[in-house]
Amino acid sequence: MRLATLAIEIRMKYSEVLIFLLYEDPVLSSGSLRLRACPSVLFPWILGHAVFAHWFRFPFGVDLTRPHDVLNYTCNFYLNTEKEISVGVWHTLPSNQWDAARGSTSPEWFRDALGDGRPVMIFLHGNGGTRAAEHRVGLVKKLSAAGFHVFSLDYRGFGDSSGDPTEAGVTDDALYLYHWVKEHSRGSSVSLWGQSLGTGIATNTAVRLQKQDFDVEAVVLQAPFTNVREMPYIFLPGFKGLIWTVMDKIEVEFANDKNLETLTSPVLILHAEDDSVVPSYMGKQLFDISVRAHRQINKEQEVELVSYSAHLGYNHKNIYLDPNLENVVTSFFNKLKR
Repeated sequence: MRLATLAIEIRMKYSEVLIFLLYEDPVLSSGSLRLRACPSVLFPWILGHAVFAHWFRFPFGVDLTRPHDVLNYTCNFYLNTEKEISVGVWHTLPSNQWDAARGSTSPEWFRDALGDGRPVMIFLHGNGGTRAAEHRVGLVKKLSAAGFHVFSLDYRGFGDSSGDPTEAGVTDDALYLYHWVKEHSRGSSVSLWGQSLGTGIATNTAVRLQKQDFDVEAVVLQAPFTNVREMPYIFLPGFKGLIWTVMDKIEVEFANDKNLETLTSPVLILHAEDDSVVPSYMGKQLFDISVRAHRQINKEQEVELVSYSAHLGYNHKNIYLDPNLENVVTSFFNKLKR
């Protein structure tokens, strides 16, 4: 079978990148050409780059060691999540600390401020880009204004972090940051906020912590997919079997659906109906799964779905533009205190 055409499609709309390698198979009785996927061409490292898109380090020209250039009341620091792996993190203060933070930029000052008893949110972003991307910074500002300490993590291979991403590796990075925050926050509640690919990292981390007898205060899933293996299939109908085979080889699944079957932490799902990257029906499916799981422990009221009408134009990454987002988040967390 001869390789006739190698086509690379890069889908970069809304900062999500999908790469597909296709080839034409001319060996057909009809004499016409047919496109089929080729496992020998679809190298694991290429598919891995497609899933994580960590090589696309936008916004360009931003010095990640100077977060105050794009985000006030924020310091940059690094954690060694394992040997030879250093990950970059931004710590943004809650609004009640803004005045005290004026002129303070050292990680030590920020670490001491973490013990003020305010809740903590660990933000786990999607694929492509860095913690300085505009829509990510916009969300962090909203969470800071809502009273959270916010930690924005660039997983291994992203931004100025070392190493190469894998599902296990980025989950380990998030897990390490959670334990670091718990250690230094002196008992404050710690929640996880995942966006797009970050939702898979968030549920992976929450399930791992649950098995370790740590209770995550809440898990917020923005634009979540059911399972990352279903995503390319949406754009390439008929290639599901092949895609799953290659995903098996690189051990990538990010199974939000499976994770929510057992996760007992409160769950808030945010999804725009006009999301052109992750269909909104996936968020609704995950909501149903989580409700069933929480019903078994009589806590189905701790699962909430907020759908944004298509006419708002929030699409995949712009839910942070909702002027009522602070109220949505604080109302959910206040409900958990009752």
